[in-house]
Amino acid sequence: MTAQQHVRIVDLNETEPNRRRGGDLRAMLTPTAVGATSGFMGVALIPPGERITEHYHPYSEEFVFVVSGDLEVDLDGVTHVLRPDQGLMVPRHMRHRFRNVGDVEARMVFHLGPLAPRPELGHVDTEDVSGAEPGPPDLAGAAR
Repeated sequence: MTAQQHVRIVDLNETEPNRRRGGDLRAMLTPTAVGATSGFMGVALIPPGERITEHYHPYSEEFVFVVSGDLEVDLDGVTHVLRPDQGLMVPRHMRHRFRNVGDVEARMVFHLGPLAPRPELGHVDTEDVSGAEPGPPDLAGAAR
C-alpha cells in the first residue's frame, strides 16, 4: 500500500437510510465515503411485503448477492426467484425491481460499476416512486 492510498472501514450504522424507492438502501463504499473510482457498494434492507421500485442503470452493471430473505426480481418484466447465497448480474439498461416475498427482512448486497459520469445519470426510475419516503441524495448515481 502506498502512502497515498487510504483505507476506511464503513459500518452499516454510519450510512444514511434511503427509502425513496422502497426498502432501506444504504450506499456504503462510495466515491464520497471511501474514494472509490470504479464503482460503489451498498446493502438493501427490504422488509416483508416491500419492494425496490423498477429502474435501470444506463452506465453500470449491477451485481447483487442475497444474504438473507426470499426475493423476487423482475428483469425486463420477467420474474425470477432469488434466495440466500445466490448472486445475480443485472446488465446495464435492463429494467429491474426487487420484492421481498418472504416473512422476514431480506438483506441484499449490491455493487454497481463502472460509475456514471455524474451521479444524477446513474439511475433512471421507470416506476412512480411518489409514495416512498424522502431520503438523502443518491451517492455516485447510487443507491438505486
